[in-house]
Amino acid sequence: MQVDVLNTKGAKTGRSIELPDDIFNVEPNDHCIYLAVKQYLAAQRQGTHKTKTRAEVKGSSKKLHKQKGTGGSRKGNIRNPLYKGGGTVNGPEPHGYNFKLNRKVKDLAKISALVYKARENKIVIVEDLSMSAPKTKDFTGILDALRGDNRKTMVVVPEYDTNVYLSGRNLTNNKTVVLADMNTYDLTHTDVVIFTESAAKLFNELPEEVAA
Repeated sequence: MQVDVLNTKGAKTGRSIELPDDIFNVEPNDHCIYLAVKQYLAAQRQGTHKTKTRAEVKGSSKKLHKQKGTGGSRKGNIRNPLYKGGGTVNGPEPHGYNFKLNRKVKDLAKISALVYKARENKIVIVEDLSMSAPKTKDFTGILDALRGDNRKTMVVVPEYDTNVYLSGRNLTNNKTVVLADMNTYDLTHTDVVIFTESAAKLFNELPEEVAA
């Protein structure tokens, strides 16, 4: 799959990048995408929900009245769940929601999301970005030239660059990530994916088992 390399003004540079078919020409697996997104969202949950049991709420532990002879029902202490202010029965306890996914499933999910973007012509390759200082205005101009009418963008760079990251950090509809940190959730929740030229070349250096 050949994709033209654009400059920061959106014009063709005359160069192109060959994106490997074993990544961008596979049959996408929707269920793997679903599992990867589900795992990502589950990992974001804090799981700190908690209610107090009768052993944890405030109140005396003294029996309210004697067991027999009152003509009323048997009663324990005021912390009984049946009383106002009493403990909660079978309430939520803190726990994690994350679950394990095999590496091959996660890789196939990411590849499948990339295939969908490629089919929709939502993958753009731009020459390597170099900024002498963090400039959000300049970065916004680059995005406007590359993304067209698309709102949400994700810029993928080969390695962390402080000036590039800081330039796009405050933009609501943009996310700048390192290629190694790119995940399925971000791919499915962006309109166009912008790879720098060096980041796109790394696809040809990935181990074969990633695309297997």
